[in-house]
Amino acid sequence: MYRFLLTPRWWGINLFVVLAIPFCVFMGTWQLGRFEDRVQSHEQAEKQPDPSTRAAKPLDELLPVDKVTSGRPAVATGTYADQFLVPGRELDDRRGFYVLNMLRTDSGKALPVVRGWLPGSASGARVPAAPEGEVTVTGDLQASENARSKGVDVRGGLPGGQVGMISAATLVNLVPYDVYDAWVTLPEAEAGGTGGAMKPVPAAAPEGSGLDLKAFQNLGYTGEWFVFAGFVLFMWFRLVRREAEAVRDIALGLVPEDPAAAPEDPAAPGAQEAPDDPSAPGAADAARKAPVAP
Repeated sequence: MYRFLLTPRWWGINLFVVLAIPFCVFMGTWQLGRFEDRVQSHEQAEKQPDPSTRAAKPLDELLPVDKVTSGRPAVATGTYADQFLVPGRELDDRRGFYVLNMLRTDSGKALPVVRGWLPGSASGARVPAAPEGEVTVTGDLQASENARSKGVDVRGGLPGGQVGMISAATLVNLVPYDVYDAWVTLPEAEAGGTGGAMKPVPAAAPEGSGLDLKAFQNLGYTGEWFVFAGFVLFMWFRLVRREAEAVRDIALGLVPEDPAAAPEDPAAPGAQEAPDDPSAPGAADAARKAPVAP
């Protein structure tokens, strides 16, 4: 009954099932591993002390920024140069902007320093001037922002003196010197400005270190891949059962194996019927062949 499984058509179906199920299981397991990694990173971050409470180190010793060095206090010495405003940033449920200054170090590269946050619109805002001369700053180290970072404006078209993303790739096109692939936020406020004292911007947790929406997306994808594997197996069993039933019906004579060999329907057009008129051609022959009643 199941010899049909060896036909070329079913060889293709079987091959698809054999390849699809392991692939779905592999992808589901991979997504589950991503979720478990995020959970483990979150648990490790919870056990670690607050990075901002650790001793400050020179900037170059903490680069490149990773999950361990993110949030650590970094020390850099230089002079403030260009200043930019970063609009559309929220703090304490209020909308405002960051005040960002480029600190040119002795190496020639500049470190983006977020000196603070002010409420309101960045357009036409008056902000306190940066300290003059050589300064030494200590701020919480942060990785360059990307399109997925909170508050980032990737639409472009901002007025001059404003940037939507704090990243070396963006700033290097606006200043005539190299930029560190990192930035720091000052933990203490600076006084002045039309909006009052600038508020310090708290350091953000490193990307991928918490149970955010992406972690639960990985968990959801895990379930989807396993459901796909079960669906493929279910459809294969359903097709096999339907084919087996068709083969059984043919073997029992319930369905003709060759539809062309089916008995002719008397009601079909063109079917020959016995003539009722004795004078019709062939009626006499039919009468002679008819059995005589005793």
